[in-house]
Amino acid sequence: MKEIALEAHNLTVSYHRKPVLWNIDFKIPAGEIIGIMGPNGAGKSTLLKSIMGLVPASSGYVRIFNQNLKTQRKKIAYVPQRQSVDWDFPARVIDVVKMGRYTHTGLFRRFKPMDYEKAKSALEKVGMLAFAERQIAQLSGGQQQRVFLARALAQEAELYILDEPFAGVDAATEEALIKIIRDLKSQGKTMVVVHHDLQTCREYFSHLVFINARLVASGPTQEVFTEKNLASTYGGKLTLLSKMAELVAEKEFPVREKGSSEFKKSS
Repeated sequence: MKEIALEAHNLTVSYHRKPVLWNIDFKIPAGEIIGIMGPNGAGKSTLLKSIMGLVPASSGYVRIFNQNLKTQRKKIAYVPQRQSVDWDFPARVIDVVKMGRYTHTGLFRRFKPMDYEKAKSALEKVGMLAFAERQIAQLSGGQQQRVFLARALAQEAELYILDEPFAGVDAATEEALIKIIRDLKSQGKTMVVVHHDLQTCREYFSHLVFINARLVASGPTQEVFTEKNLASTYGGKLTLLSKMAELVAEKEFPVREKGSSEFKKSS
């Protein structure tokens, strides 16, 4: 049986006494790319923050490689939503990426030459080494997303948690990011990705977790990507999305052109 990288059991998270997530239960196998899917306001980002210990659970628990977060924190790298970051903060790209080394050096210790080399290597992997001395605020949205992924790579984690890494980037950047994610999977890493695009989820993810305040379904993509689960996840909005699932399955859905946010019919 495959090792479990991430487990949530009866996880409930509340804001101002109002539950945002309710009795969430799932297990995620190690070494896979997992998509967290659901409508806006479903609690996807809250779920990630709870896993990371950034918001407290009202009940239940999360286990990382069968241990609590405190003992496993070094094994987790977190990439937040780009819009949640203050990009006006004056910092060079290389300095942002070196922050990923704090789990190895400690917060108040000086970086060693090895840490600098690890940061440069991470930037090279995401195609951003040439921007190492640039101010982070001077980069485009897609470039900033790559830098934050490089920071996670510099951490050399086992479990990577990414909150909508493809939001607001062009098709070329999305293609580059998914390639990096797949490369990490090939190295045995576990990738958990919040995603909103039903057109690509079957292609990108081996496992899916559908949530809408409660867990709708969790498991291998070919088993849980069904019209029933889509309707349960997205509710009344999903007459269109149910049809979308059929079109995706039949490979007749419009595909996005590289370098463009527009769509065209596939031939």
